[in-house]
Amino acid sequence: MSKSNLKHLETIKENIDKSTALSQEEKSDSMKRIEEWYAEDQAWDSLMVELSEISPKVKTVLINLGLI
Repeated sequence: MSKSNLKHLETIKENIDKSTALSQEEKSDSMKRIEEWYAEDQAWDSLMVELSEISPKVKTVLINLGLI
C-alpha cells in the first residue's frame, strides 16, 4: 500500500470515528472493513466502493473528504 493510501486510510478512520451521523455499529463495521482491507492490501478504488456500500452516511463521509 502506498504511503498516500495509508494516509488516506488513517484520515478516513479518524473522520468515521469523529462522525456524529454514524451509529456505533456503522463505525465498528467501517473500522473492521478498513482493517481487513489494510491487511489484505486491496486496491484503493475497491475499498471506497466497499465502504460506501455499508451506509449512505459512510459514503457521505468519503465524499466530504473528497475521496469519491
